[in-house]
Amino acid sequence: MIAIVYPGKLKGAQVAPASKSSMQRACAAALLHVGTTTILNPGHSNDDLAAIDVIQKLGAIVQNEVGKFIIHSKGVQPVGPEMNCGESGLGIRMFTPIAALSKEPITINGKGSLVKRPMHFFDEILPLLGVKIKSQAGFLPIQIQGPLQAPASITVDGSLSSQFLTGLLMAYAASNSQGAVIKVKELKSKPYIDLTLAVLKSFGWKLSHNNYEQFEFHAHEPLATHIEYTVEGDWSGAAFLLVAGAIAGPIKVKGLQMDSTQADKAVMQALQNSNTPMAIEEDGILIGSADEKNTLRAFVFDATDCPDLFPPLVALAAVCKGVTEIKGVNRLAHKESDRGITLQTEFAKMGIQIDLEGDIMKVHGGGEIEGGTVFSQHDHRIAMACAVAALKANSPVKITEAEAVNKSYTDFFDHLQHLGASVTIE
Repeated sequence: MIAIVYPGKLKGAQVAPASKSSMQRACAAALLHVGTTTILNPGHSNDDLAAIDVIQKLGAIVQNEVGKFIIHSKGVQPVGPEMNCGESGLGIRMFTPIAALSKEPITINGKGSLVKRPMHFFDEILPLLGVKIKSQAGFLPIQIQGPLQAPASITVDGSLSSQFLTGLLMAYAASNSQGAVIKVKELKSKPYIDLTLAVLKSFGWKLSHNNYEQFEFHAHEPLATHIEYTVEGDWSGAAFLLVAGAIAGPIKVKGLQMDSTQADKAVMQALQNSNTPMAIEEDGILIGSADEKNTLRAFVFDATDCPDLFPPLVALAAVCKGVTEIKGVNRLAHKESDRGITLQTEFAKMGIQIDLEGDIMKVHGGGEIEGGTVFSQHDHRIAMACAVAALKANSPVKITEAEAVNKSYTDFFDHLQHLGASVTIE
């Protein structure tokens, strides 16, 4: 698919998409919850649908109704020898320890960029939990056989990704591991763990942590037989709408929780640092200005704990006058693409200079953004970042392999059009 985005102004209001971070965790919790779970405001991105498929492979029965999924589960009881997590990094890292709760052997696979992403963590940790594992030198496919047995304590490395820890926390919680302790070294992306803890708490499991360095599991009351969970709006996807509003608005973005534990809520701080006009109102966030004068300025921002913000912030920085510095480049290598290099490559095609200096990305903004052709690199966030920047280009921007947005934000181009953008899909 090719998407051609034309320069122009935006106006109106748009509801943010459902959070795939919240949705996928809710699917995992619903599988682990013995009973019935109703998931309201569910997402329908490729990653969300992959999570639904996985929990069905692991024994859940899923009813898809208007505006909700109803999930019946008796716990992890695989119905076949294999499950596939699609291209979801969270899915593979979260569901692997969960699948290990069963004594049945199962092969875990993925597709696309996921087969190139390292999974060495499981080779090191799962044997300590009594789980047999065979990987392809630390890559997919993985063959495992449980059941996972939670020891009194275990120490894990949290420097690569918090997603591995999310899976362990969920598996431990569901295995009634009262008194067990998971110690963590160098945890990255703490807000994502906050989201995991919030989901577990909403279902009724109890655990605590000491400065994210030690997680302890506690006894809890029996879980309710029927649980409702509402998926909140997605700050990751909304970050692109908010940046679009900042550079081409004003618009209003609805459906976001200001008290959310999602890491990418930090986009609000970056927008504030860039001198973006905005107001938090009762029904949403009003962002941007009708004033044609560009008052956006270069900013400094640490994205170490929210690396998914790099693409939208690069689109923002391209319009801001001066050199923006974003910290956390080292977190970008193992995404759908090597995003530091990919952002540098594709934005160069639009005339934007990006320097990578160790852990710092420097974006030279405020000049003219050039139209032309860019390549999504099969990365959903690269496609969306280029589309947002195109709103301020001097001519249309053609994005090839634009269907990559389906991974997280299926309606992205429709939502841009709803806000007044001129977008042609070929």
